[in-house]
Amino acid sequence: MASGFFAVLDDISALMDDVASMSKIATKKTAGILGDDLAVNAEKATGFVANREIPVLWAITKGSFLNKLIILPIAFLLSAYLPVAIIVILILGGIYLAYEGAEKIYEFIFPHAPTVDEETPVTIPEEELEEFEKSRIKQAILTDFILSIEIVIIALGAVIEEPLVTRILVVSIVAILATIGVYGIVALIVRMDDYGYKLIKLNDEDNTISDKIGRFLVNSLPWVIKGLSVVGTLALLLVSGGIFNHNIEYLHHILPNMPSIIKDFLTGLIVGSVAVFVVILIKKIFKKKH
Repeated sequence: MASGFFAVLDDISALMDDVASMSKIATKKTAGILGDDLAVNAEKATGFVANREIPVLWAITKGSFLNKLIILPIAFLLSAYLPVAIIVILILGGIYLAYEGAEKIYEFIFPHAPTVDEETPVTIPEEELEEFEKSRIKQAILTDFILSIEIVIIALGAVIEEPLVTRILVVSIVAILATIGVYGIVALIVRMDDYGYKLIKLNDEDNTISDKIGRFLVNSLPWVIKGLSVVGTLALLLVSGGIFNHNIEYLHHILPNMPSIIKDFLTGLIVGSVAVFVVILIKKIFKKKH
């Protein structure tokens, strides 16, 4: 009895060791896409009055957890009974990520002319604020759903050869850590300017250390958002390129001596550019028909 009990404990310990090591690998694999997730959600959570930023962010966080509760069981069932579907979804998701990254670069090089609505500042009546807030939350949760699919599938792809129990534990841990990590950092980012204003108003003296730190925080927020956007764009292309190079045999053997980071970036950029061209072409065709 005692030897059987200790054998079970030994098995559990070995499983936890495997889960811990595989979780590190899967987290590294998904780290790239988290930059874009962070940038997108920081942007979605800004623009509200100060006392509504955290409630809005909490609503989006709860939606993110719900998204993963929907995605995880489906992903585990596919990995158990139709593992080839994981690779297909991974590549399709890679095309979407490459498109998103290339489109951001395209918009930067060829910015579209602002419409009358975009040029005119919009003032939302107080009675419509609640509906506006709900709309922004729904939009953020939908974006999170798409990104969550990629995070889960990429993490699952990293442990696809492992036993089912290990897969379930590793991917669940990565999904939880991704949600807590991303939205925890977003919460700090969106409150940066508020903390800065509090430091500035901390005392009546001018140009104190608290004033300098406060002004730094206030002035840094727009640059932090822009910086995250740039990092997120690069991450999208690198992650998508890595997906193609590791899962498509033909691409895997092209230019074997090229540094992987450059190869991943170029692959993501090429696929993304083609996707952007196709989308623009389809839009033009539909415009002509209508």
